[in-house]
Amino acid sequence: MPKPVITVDDIRAVEPGGVLPVPAEAIVTDLAREIAQANRISLVASDHLTTAVPSPGGRPTLAIGADHGPSLPMKEALKPYLAELGYTVLDCGTFTPDAVDYPDIAYAVAKQVANGTAWRGIIIDGAGIGSCMAANKVPGIRAALCYNEAMARNSREHNDANVLTLGAGMIGLNLARQIVETWLKTDFGGGRHQRRVNKIVEIEQRFLKG
Repeated sequence: MPKPVITVDDIRAVEPGGVLPVPAEAIVTDLAREIAQANRISLVASDHLTTAVPSPGGRPTLAIGADHGPSLPMKEALKPYLAELGYTVLDCGTFTPDAVDYPDIAYAVAKQVANGTAWRGIIIDGAGIGSCMAANKVPGIRAALCYNEAMARNSREHNDANVLTLGAGMIGLNLARQIVETWLKTDFGGGRHQRRVNKIVEIEQRFLKG
């Protein structure tokens, strides 16, 4: 059976900044790759898209990414857990143990949240600090580094965080699961917190205008 070919037409059918699932055996033409890069379209192997049975109300997509070292196995362990919670998981890498740079992974996740492809994002590196800094450079992102459930709850209730960063070298998998579940299930408090979040957005917009 001939291998599927991803062409320019396939790329142009995707919104700029979006995601195109690509079968593992597919051939992507050089021009298609160039146009995808120019339009910030992520070509993600379709076997890295984990689709879960929707829960009542239909839960949205979560983007997740991790760098190498202990971060990668934590990501791989969290993916089926997130699927069990009823989410569709978009894996933004890395996919091998080879060393990568955490800002690239942080950007890959953050842009999916910023452009609306993903509802929220989760990024894992050794300490979680650098990825949090990188993600917060993307307009519209409010990333929070959380080492316990109280921080996760606060980041959602008070700050309406839309990206969570974790430090795989700082916490274990069981605690990571607890943090993630608390973060996903906690609603933004609104009220006085909305006024403060609005001020965060205003600061960002001042520099974007400049």
